[in-house]
Amino acid sequence: MRPVLACAAAGEARIAEVVERLADQLALTAEERARLLPSGKQTTFANRVNWAKTYLVKAGLAEATRRGHFRITPRGQAALADAAAKIDKAYLDRFPEFQDFKAKASDTDAAAVVQPCETAPEPSGPATIAETPDEALRSAHAAITAALAADLLDRVRRATPAFFEKLIVELLLAMGYGGTSEGAGRALGQSGDDGVDGVIDQDPLGVDQIFVQAKRYAEGNNIGAGAIRDFYGALSLKKAHKGIFVTTSGFSQPAIDTARGLGSRIVLIDGLQLARLMIRYNVGCRDEDVLRLQRVDEDFFDG
Repeated sequence: MRPVLACAAAGEARIAEVVERLADQLALTAEERARLLPSGKQTTFANRVNWAKTYLVKAGLAEATRRGHFRITPRGQAALADAAAKIDKAYLDRFPEFQDFKAKASDTDAAAVVQPCETAPEPSGPATIAETPDEALRSAHAAITAALAADLLDRVRRATPAFFEKLIVELLLAMGYGGTSEGAGRALGQSGDDGVDGVIDQDPLGVDQIFVQAKRYAEGNNIGAGAIRDFYGALSLKKAHKGIFVTTSGFSQPAIDTARGLGSRIVLIDGLQLARLMIRYNVGCRDEDVLRLQRVDEDFFDG
């Protein structure tokens, strides 16, 4: 927060220019400057600078002047003059305005938003980095999603082979394969299927089809190159041009290399990717709650 505050020591500062100036001062790499939040709408560094400015304003060390601009206050000047002071959230806690800000956030069930947690140090960043509220929220979401993915994958591994094959077909239909035609996807799973577990029609007439191979294996029992070659042979027998190989485990490097050598004919989906796709398309899970992230409409107030 001190570097952000120092940028306004000489007068009104524009937050966008502060972001660039501090990136230069900290010698951030091009990759670090370009790193985006999961939303893809703002860089991580710009998000952190903006939140630092917000905290400083809430504590009365700075004040917003006009859209995208702020300036230091006498309180902020005093803080900068104290070279030994570490201007962080603990420092801001001494000011009633910041305490009120936290209290109001707590009253609206947003205590976590104003109390970011500590994360591991970044390779070329400061020794410790406090997550911004955006990052803390998304980190929590990522942890919940990871736990859900692990639970889904465990349940799929314990299901019957027939259930697994039907699940894959249902997932592909949810992803948009097969269009809207009735019966566009079906699980085979019977003798005489020539090593194919399911099929998805790409058009209403079934002229173009995608064949599916599904292997419900335990973790660590990875698919080898031989299984990929067998599936390729099965596709050739059916004169098929596209295939999807899905497993609840993973693929060995030779298997991955074999699939790559066949061009784009065979797509591999391992257990982790399968679970993530199930979550993304609400197959085997459902929405429990939806959180909306909103921000001030600057145009509204400028008008």
